[in-house]
Amino acid sequence: MAHLGTTSPLSPDTLFVFGLAAVATVMLATDRVRFDMVALLVVLSLAASGVLTEREALAGFGSPVVLIVAGLLVVGKMLTRTGIASMIGEWMARAAGDSEIRLLVLLMLVAGVLGSVMSSTAVVAILIPVVANTAAQRGLSVSRLLMPMSYGALISGMLTLIGTPANLVVSGELESAGRPGFGFFAFLPVGAAILIVATVYMVWFGRHLLPSDASPVQTPAAGMRDLFEEFGLLGTFHRLEVPASSPLAGRTLREAALSDLGLRVNIVERRRRVGVTTIPDPGADLLVRAGDTLVVQGESESVESFERDVGLVRRAIEERERRQWVRTVGVATLLVHPESKLVGKSLADARFREQFGLQVLALRRKGALVPAFATEKLRVGDSLFVQGAWRRIERLREHPHDFVVITLPEEARQLVPEREKAPIAAGILVAMIGLSASGLVPVSVAVLAAAAAAVGTGCISMEEGYRAIHWRIVVLLAGMIPLADALEKTGGVALIVDGLVGTVGGAGPYMMLAALFGLSAGLSMVMSNTATAVLVAPIAIAASEAIGAAPEAFVMAVAIAASAAFASPVASPVVALVAEPGRYRFVDFLKVGMPLLLMTWVLTVALTPLVFPF
Repeated sequence: MAHLGTTSPLSPDTLFVFGLAAVATVMLATDRVRFDMVALLVVLSLAASGVLTEREALAGFGSPVVLIVAGLLVVGKMLTRTGIASMIGEWMARAAGDSEIRLLVLLMLVAGVLGSVMSSTAVVAILIPVVANTAAQRGLSVSRLLMPMSYGALISGMLTLIGTPANLVVSGELESAGRPGFGFFAFLPVGAAILIVATVYMVWFGRHLLPSDASPVQTPAAGMRDLFEEFGLLGTFHRLEVPASSPLAGRTLREAALSDLGLRVNIVERRRRVGVTTIPDPGADLLVRAGDTLVVQGESESVESFERDVGLVRRAIEERERRQWVRTVGVATLLVHPESKLVGKSLADARFREQFGLQVLALRRKGALVPAFATEKLRVGDSLFVQGAWRRIERLREHPHDFVVITLPEEARQLVPEREKAPIAAGILVAMIGLSASGLVPVSVAVLAAAAAAVGTGCISMEEGYRAIHWRIVVLLAGMIPLADALEKTGGVALIVDGLVGTVGGAGPYMMLAALFGLSAGLSMVMSNTATAVLVAPIAIAASEAIGAAPEAFVMAVAIAASAAFASPVASPVVALVAEPGRYRFVDFLKVGMPLLLMTWVLTVALTPLVFPF
C-alpha cells in the first residue's frame, strides 16, 4: 500500500471516506443489504467522488488475495465431493465412542484442522449431521457439542495462512508495506495455543453453561421410513390406481386440482410394456394415463373424497413397491443457510419446486412442525424435509450457500459421486500445503494449481468449480480493499493512528497490541472478519511505525481478533449455522463466548510478540 497521504485529516475527502466507512459498517451490521452489494456501492462511491481514480477503485478485483480465496473454495469443494471431509467426520464419531468429552475434543480439533485448509463454513455444514447422528445414537445432548465444534472451526482461521481470507489480507498488507508476508504456518504457534486453551475451557467449564435438554436435530435414521416417522408423515401416503373409466385419465395433475384438497402427488407409477417406471417428481403438467398409479400424500378423509369423486382404485403399499421407489426416489433434511437467497421468501415465492425439482413435505422451525408452510416465509435455521429423484438430492450439494444437508437416509450412502478419487484429492491437498509451506512457489500459485488439478483429475467438473466459488465473499473482499486505500490516501489512517498513539502509545507496544485487538474484535462482532482485516490492518502497520516497532505482531493480532467472533451468533456464518440446530439463545453465545474471547485476547497479546518480537 502507498505511503500515508498528504491530504489534511480534516479535509472534505477524509470526512467523506469516514462517512462512507461508517455507512458501510452499519449496512453490514444490520444485514439489510447484501454485503457484496455494499462492497460494490463502496467502489462506485469512491470512483464517482474522485477520491480514488477508476484504476484505484477497481484494483481490489485484481488482488492476488481474491484469486487465492476463489481457488481455496474450489479445493474445499473437491474435498467435499470426494468424501474426504465426511469420511474424517465419520472416523471421528467412531473414535469418540460414547464419551461426550472425547467427542467434544475431537470435534474441536477436527474442525480446527479441516478449517485450516478449507472453508470453515463448509466444515461446519459437513459436521452438523455427523454431530446430530452421533449424539442421537449415543444419547448425548447435541447442544453441548455444536457450539464447541463451531468454535473449533472459527479458531481454524488462526492456524494457517489460508485458514481465512483475513490472514491473506494482513499478509498482503505487510508485503505492500515492504515487509515479507507471513509464511504458511506463521499463525500456528499462537493459533494452536488458542485452540488447546479453548478446548480445555469447553471441556471443563464452557459445556456446562450450555443447555443439556435440547432435543437432537434428528433421530438416527436407519432408513427413509425413520425420517417419515420423525416428521409425522407415516400413514399419510396412499396408492391409487387410475382405471380407464376415471375422468382423471387424459387430464393433467394441475387439472385435477389436488391442492384444493390439501393433497399432493409424490410419485407416479407408470406401466410399460416391460415392467413399471417410477416418476419421482411429477410436475403439474404431467398427463395422467389410464393404468397409472398415483402415490398421493394427505389426510385420509381428503384422499377418500378424491378417490371417490374421480373413481380411483385403492392399492396396498407393499414392501415390493417401497423397494422400487427407493431406487429412484430419495429424501433429505435441509437446514436453511444464513446466506441463503431463500431467507425471507416463501416456498411458493421462491418457486422451490421448479428451481430444485424437489417437493417439500414438511417444514420444522425451532423443533416444531409448521402447518400450512407453503406460504410461510423461510428463516435462517428452518429445516425442510424434501423428496425427489436421487439425482436431484445429489445436486443439492451444488448449493452449499443455500442449504446444509443435515440428514440423508441409509439408502443414500452411495451418493458421494467421486469417492473413488479421494486418494487423488488427498494428494492434491498435501501437494498444495507442501508447496505453500516450503516457499518454492507463491501461495497464490500453489492454490490455483491445486484448483486446476482438482478439475483436471476429474475430482470436480469445471462447472462445479465455478459454482463452488462464493462470489459474495469475492466481491466483498475486492470492494472493501479500495476503502482501506481511500482511508490511507486521504489521511484517515493517520488520524486514527494519531488517536491511538495519543491514547495508548505512551504505555508501550503491548498496550497498543491490546488496543488493536480490541478494535478488531469489536468490529468483527458486527461485520465480516475479512472486512475487519481490510480496514484495520493498514492502521496496525501505521501504528507500529509510529511507535517504532516491527508491524508483524500487530497485524497478526488484527487477523486473530477478526476470527474471534465467539460471543455473537450473527458475527459469522460459522456460528450462525449452529444456532438453530443447537437451540441456542443469544445469551448462550454471550456467556460461553465472552470468556473465550477474553482468553484469546490475553493469549494473543502474550504470545504474538514471542513469535514476532517488537
